[in-house]
Amino acid sequence: MPLNLEAAGQVGKPLERSWTERDVLLYALGVGAGVENPTGAELQFTTENSHDIDLAVLPTFVVLMGAGFHGVDIGTFNPAMLVHGEQGITLHAPLPTSGTLIATPTVTGIYDKGSGALVAGETTAVDKATGEPLFTSRMSAFIRGEGGFGGERGPSGDAPVVPERAPDEVVTYPTRIDQALLYRLSGDRNPLHSDPWFAAQAGFDRPILHGLCTYGFTGRALLHAVCDSDPARFGSMDARFSRPVMPGDTLTVQMWRLDDDRTVLLRTQNQAGDTVIDRGVFTLAS
Repeated sequence: MPLNLEAAGQVGKPLERSWTERDVLLYALGVGAGVENPTGAELQFTTENSHDIDLAVLPTFVVLMGAGFHGVDIGTFNPAMLVHGEQGITLHAPLPTSGTLIATPTVTGIYDKGSGALVAGETTAVDKATGEPLFTSRMSAFIRGEGGFGGERGPSGDAPVVPERAPDEVVTYPTRIDQALLYRLSGDRNPLHSDPWFAAQAGFDRPILHGLCTYGFTGRALLHAVCDSDPARFGSMDARFSRPVMPGDTLTVQMWRLDDDRTVLLRTQNQAGDTVIDRGVFTLAS
């Protein structure tokens, strides 16, 4: 079941995507907002009719609006062997609570990692009505068993390393046993996160949490600890998924502020101290 190596560099079909306040609210609940935690009920993200509180959109909501590899034939493979490798977003403006955008994907590379293949892509999104840029989304998917084709291994830039000192900010959030069942209602119906039989085919003893759900929990921690809960201050966030998270796990986000006062290095760990998100870099909006 070969990958289509000619897909690298191809631009996919523009995809029109719309969202409503209901989508915004459901996503916020799906990434843990509203549960009793150090940041409170987060009513600005979980309700649309609270007194003197305007509904706002969690910045990481934009991961739902990306186009993936839409319109590009990247080949055939066993979907149970695909895991999300990395995710990054850059917001050019806070997302409105409803609207329509045009998302255009590009396959930026297909790399040979030996035991598997890494397919990387980028989506640019603009407001349909105005043409103004909204966000750029970056992602990679690791497909186990599809490597060994003799291709390039991919960029090997220096990975960010967190300082050897205590983090400047630490936020801990619990996840729910049914967290994946709630998050999947925002659109990702991959049975890896809900069907025990399918999860077993992928080598897991039970369904795992969506990587983008863990990413959303991590983004909430950054929003509240670094951005004073203001989505307009949320600039960009890049991270690698290093270990699966199980629904019910507790997530602790550790943050180190750098001397430029705009950059934060981060990692997320589970209750056992295992790192589940690493190589994290966050920047405040300009």
